[in-house]
Amino acid sequence: MGLSASKGLPLTWGGPKAENVLWKAPLLTTDDKVRHDMNQASPIVSGGLAFVTMSYWPYTATTKDFPEHHVIAFDAATGKRLWDTAVEHGPWLLNDLRGGYTAPTPAADAKHVYVLFGSAVVAALDRKGAVVWRKDIKPHAFDVAIGTSPVLYRDTLLVICEMSTGSRLIAFDTATGDIKWSRDRKGSDWTHSTPVSAKIGGKDQLLVAAAQALQGLDLATGEILWFARLPDQPKTRIGDAPSPVYGAGVVYIDSGRGGPGIAVDPTGSGDVTATHVKWKAPNIAGDSLSSAVIVGDYLYRLQAQGILKCYKLPEGELQYSERLQEALAAVSPVATADDRIYLASGGKSYVVRSGPTFEILGSSTLSDPSNASPAIANNRLFVRGKTNLYCIGAP
Repeated sequence: MGLSASKGLPLTWGGPKAENVLWKAPLLTTDDKVRHDMNQASPIVSGGLAFVTMSYWPYTATTKDFPEHHVIAFDAATGKRLWDTAVEHGPWLLNDLRGGYTAPTPAADAKHVYVLFGSAVVAALDRKGAVVWRKDIKPHAFDVAIGTSPVLYRDTLLVICEMSTGSRLIAFDTATGDIKWSRDRKGSDWTHSTPVSAKIGGKDQLLVAAAQALQGLDLATGEILWFARLPDQPKTRIGDAPSPVYGAGVVYIDSGRGGPGIAVDPTGSGDVTATHVKWKAPNIAGDSLSSAVIVGDYLYRLQAQGILKCYKLPEGELQYSERLQEALAAVSPVATADDRIYLASGGKSYVVRSGPTFEILGSSTLSDPSNASPAIANNRLFVRGKTNLYCIGAP
């Protein structure tokens, strides 16, 4: 949900003196020139390790070839590069590179790090960098790219395949990579949204933006528990890229590429369009590909041109709409326990105070922009740029 229990993270960083940058680690150490993929995957931190995925082509190759897929591990405390493992590409050669091969963010547990690449391959590596298992995803009729990220639930790794045909939710065994179960998703269409898990009414749900409906699924089986469409607009898309977010009794989602958003009470069953849609947001500015964050009774949504909107929940009353110059609308905000919201990236970053009144607490730049969202662990902020991974914290 983009929420962290951390407190006291810096309000500013970078600049000529690399203020509050505890370490900076290059993502590539080779002297050979390469062609970079979009590499939008966010970093994750687990068990003292920071993980990053990358795809790139040697200059001897062309982008009509498969790129190399890599998983890189750093010591989260020092930035020391520990290992770099190549994962064999999957069966899908992209002819449109707008989304690239490296949009999915990894997931990790105490034993493994799990990765999904846009060539339609999913893999598990142990914490020393050895590939434990690797599986192709077939069929792979995704739109342009695989934008969704894998989701861990107990002993399964869930990958939602929302496609023009053959949509399904696959549960891979985390130990072996075998398919424990797979549920067809008839009537679904392509999206690039990552589902999120939430406990609602004592039951574990997977919240899914399914292009034409927001859905709550049983996390253990993939069965649809409830769904809601945009009132009076059954063909308007949602979930093109943003993930749903749950808080203050509602689930919120929009498209990220225009059109309205909806906030839904997730306690119903079956078709709840007429009964549980609490409010509808006005049209979202185009190419606002980040996800919202809910802090207490307020929802924050960063839109194109750096417009940050704050809504009061559960009613959906707009509290403010303010511009953050050069803020990247593809980067999702994260919130800390001391009433701060970090809109942090390798480019222009802002920290704003949570609450109904707009207040900028700090702004920064690392001059290394990318579309990756940040991670927070051990009271440190981890930011991925195009060329480096940064660890930000109090000295």
